[in-house]
Amino acid sequence: MLTDKEKSELRLRLKKIIGQANGIDKMLDEGRYCVDIVQQILAARAALNKVALMILESHAKSCVVNAIKENRADESIDELLNVLKQFNK
Repeated sequence: MLTDKEKSELRLRLKKIIGQANGIDKMLDEGRYCVDIVQQILAARAALNKVALMILESHAKSCVVNAIKENRADESIDELLNVLKQFNK
């Protein structure tokens, strides 16, 4: 479960990512150099990946730990590994 502090930090990061996406849209309208646009897309993707990793870290430290304490370790760890496999595609 995400804490209020974590949610606040994630929301700030997401607002920056929204700004990046809007900037990419503007670059398209302006006919900017393709490589510059792709570089901005890569930066936005990296920022989204960071948000996902922060959420996964919180999940591991709270939900997975609780599942282990409740003897549901295998189920919770399998779920986490499946998400990590998808993240890595």
